[in-house]
Amino acid sequence: MSARSPQYTTEVLKQDGGTAARPADQGMPIRAVPLRHPGRWCASAVMVFLVVFLVQGWATNPRMQWDVVGEYLFAPAVLEGLRTTAVLTVLAMVIGIVGGVVLAILRMSSNPLLSALSGFYIWVFRGTPLLVQLLFWYFLSAIVPTVGLGIPWGPTFIEADTNQLITQMTAAVLGLGLHEAAYMAEIVRAGIASVDDGQTEAAHALGMTRRQTMRRIVLPQAMRVIIPPTGNQAVSMLKTTSLVFAIAVPELLTSVQGIYSRNFAQIPLLTVACIWYLVATTVLTVAQRYLEHVFRKDSSS
Repeated sequence: MSARSPQYTTEVLKQDGGTAARPADQGMPIRAVPLRHPGRWCASAVMVFLVVFLVQGWATNPRMQWDVVGEYLFAPAVLEGLRTTAVLTVLAMVIGIVGGVVLAILRMSSNPLLSALSGFYIWVFRGTPLLVQLLFWYFLSAIVPTVGLGIPWGPTFIEADTNQLITQMTAAVLGLGLHEAAYMAEIVRAGIASVDDGQTEAAHALGMTRRQTMRRIVLPQAMRVIIPPTGNQAVSMLKTTSLVFAIAVPELLTSVQGIYSRNFAQIPLLTVACIWYLVATTVLTVAQRYLEHVFRKDSSS
């Protein structure tokens, strides 16, 4: 007799008003009947109806003025604002990623002074609002009229006016990038901590220095953990750039606001901004998925 469990068919026998399963012949396949989920299908139908109803009402609403949306979708001012938004996002994320890696390494350093300085930076920049930091950099000349390069408490060799050095664009990049570095530091630190300590010990046993171990062993493996939240931060940064309107940087939202302040078509112009934000977010999401696939493939090979 086979050691396998006896198979049963879905055929039933009526016995005394009840039902009982009849053992099937050896090797006879089971004809499984999937469970029905009427509640799930009803809920799905209701959700589809609501989505179609809302989208149809939004798309056919004459107050949306879709002709105005089409007119300004590729307007030069809007495209220039989109370019500024993309530049701000890229520069801020580069500063944030590089600064985050440095801060994370210092935070995990055995030197208590370096670790404390990194922790203090993260505490300050995560604990104060980004809008306040942008305004602080923009009005830096109020407390530092000139910026110079020279010997501390000695002669100054190069000196520049802070207002000319810290322009609106520079203040925006510094504010966004240095703020982002504090968040990226924690993301990178979590990624580094996810790598088993045995990897580092094995690298040191092979004669690698701490820098070589970090660059060749730890960071490549930590990237699998770092990339998903970093992609999320990039998407968030794209939308956070809208805060630079406070220092009059002509990014996408500021450009749109300048247009609807003249023609009073607020909703159509805000719809234009939303469309471009969604397009840019989609591009960043696709890039994130591609990087995740590359590092997942490298780690499995």
